[in-house]
Amino acid sequence: MKNKKLSFIKQALFVGMVILTFSCNDQDKGIAVNETSAEDKPMNFVIIFADDMGYGDLGVYGHPTINTPNLDRMAFEGQKWTNFYVGASVCTPSRAALLTGRLPLRSGMASNVVRVLHPNSKNGLPKSEITIAEQLKKAGYSTGMVGKWHLGHKPESLPVNHGFDYYYGIPYSNDMDLTRKLTSYGDYWKLWTEEYKDLTPADFNVPMYRGTEIIERPVDQSTMTKRYTEETTKWIRDNREKPFFMYLAYNLPHVPLFASDESMGRSVRGLYGDVVEEIDDSVGQIMAMLEEEGLAENTMVIFTSDNGPWLPTEISGGSAGLLRNGKGSTWEGGFREPGIFWSPGNINPKVVMEMGTTMDLFTTFSSIAGVPVPDDRIIDGVDLSPVLFGEGKSPRKELFYYLGRDLFAARVGAYKAHMITQEVYVQGAKQVSHNPPLLFNVEEDPSERFNIANQYPEQIQKIMRVVELHKANMKAGPDLLGERGPENLVE
Repeated sequence: MKNKKLSFIKQALFVGMVILTFSCNDQDKGIAVNETSAEDKPMNFVIIFADDMGYGDLGVYGHPTINTPNLDRMAFEGQKWTNFYVGASVCTPSRAALLTGRLPLRSGMASNVVRVLHPNSKNGLPKSEITIAEQLKKAGYSTGMVGKWHLGHKPESLPVNHGFDYYYGIPYSNDMDLTRKLTSYGDYWKLWTEEYKDLTPADFNVPMYRGTEIIERPVDQSTMTKRYTEETTKWIRDNREKPFFMYLAYNLPHVPLFASDESMGRSVRGLYGDVVEEIDDSVGQIMAMLEEEGLAENTMVIFTSDNGPWLPTEISGGSAGLLRNGKGSTWEGGFREPGIFWSPGNINPKVVMEMGTTMDLFTTFSSIAGVPVPDDRIIDGVDLSPVLFGEGKSPRKELFYYLGRDLFAARVGAYKAHMITQEVYVQGAKQVSHNPPLLFNVEEDPSERFNIANQYPEQIQKIMRVVELHKANMKAGPDLLGERGPENLVE
């Protein structure tokens, strides 16, 4: 059943056609004709993607000392999702899942904690994958990307070769191309736990791209958030006459932490809080621009992050709040993220406690834009429109937690089973298989403290039936990422 918003748009378009028919005669009579209203226009989309931000890092998600009034406002006026997930708990595969609507294992973009796209990477997102940008271009959208890509740094892998008309940003994480000489694996972690306040942009030879050309190296990371925001607002203003899709992926609050002079020292949470509060300011600027330009009522803005907090960075990293563990793990703190949807007059304001994922944005945007979902491949995303625009239920009932190419856990309804667990970012840590799987009710116990496998064996059986069906339909792509272990930190 089509959502209320889409039905209303169709009705508005019909009325608009009738008005247009009569307007020709009206113009001859000197009668003024109203300009096209927002309801007659296709919906625009803006995804704002933070990096390594935890579930508990925003005021509206419970942080006691990070002030985020703009994101709080987004949540109050729109929808705050409390069970919103990413497709993987590390950078590259999470971004692939967002853009393709597919589990990263299908595209060859699966990765675990020692497998990432690095500056010396040979591969990127396969050209055969269809991104949200490519999907929306079928409906005449302008497409722009600002920020962190991390799906391949070679020219053929950059955003402009994956459906984006425009790109301005960094091709990978802001901690790469380190210019300092490290002598041990421990030295790497000292950068973030002991020396993080003394780091400078010159310590990271990171390039800034416009299109496929490097325009600055090393990039001044202290002004990076501000410049991303300015570039985003300018691009939207320049492309407002057509429906548009903007993907804004901040490199922060991933370490190293940098903020502008205006934001330094503002947060009682310290430097990490300064960085998050500057991102919040930027979100507010984008919202204000959309309102000033008369675009807010036909634009959907989504805010989330790529994965949970990078816990070994200690005070220079974020918090998963009451959720267990963080980045690189298959515990809830690695996969569950803030998920805020804002579109005044369109989205039904409420707190949503049902499941949704970043993969669902591909399918939801396709539905709203009237673009058929590709039928030549498995799309893992579902259409969230019934929840966004009405009182319907989320069609997502299952979730699969991969670490690299291995399925570690699965959630069906309230229950989550861990078949495998592993301590992340610990040298020598090994995978531990569980038979029977560990079982948690993540609605009653979101912190995953109480293993209830013995009390509910029928729930384990139910989840394992879903897992077997999933595995039978999983056609994994080739592993495109290659190895990168701790030894590569010392060059």
